[in-house]
Amino acid sequence: MRAVMESQERLWSIYGLAQGWPPITLTVEQDRDELAHREADMDQHFSFTYALFDLGETELLGCVDIDPGPAGEVALVSWWVADLLVDGPIERALAALVPAWIAANWPVPTVLALSARSGTSH
Repeated sequence: MRAVMESQERLWSIYGLAQGWPPITLTVEQDRDELAHREADMDQHFSFTYALFDLGETELLGCVDIDPGPAGEVALVSWWVADLLVDGPIERALAALVPAWIAANWPVPTVLALSARSGTSH
């Protein structure tokens, strides 16, 4: 939750405040509700979220989101890191890894990739 809120302005510049994420304020309960919703979406194969944690798995450092479109023809793939990792080796590693991982392991003919680093499609 801390990573999201501390990176809020940058995330809005990429994902858009109109989307409502991240919200202006976020309580622990709202965060848990959002995580439960994401888990349900994963169980139903509607979307997939992968969290990036520190080695002790105590702090969220970023996320990778995969949102397949109807009939699996197109997927929107996005990733972001906490502000403290922007321009660092972890962010660069994700920027290299995610597109290659998607291309090699996800059976989606068209992928629209958006990195929260640049705000541009790849």
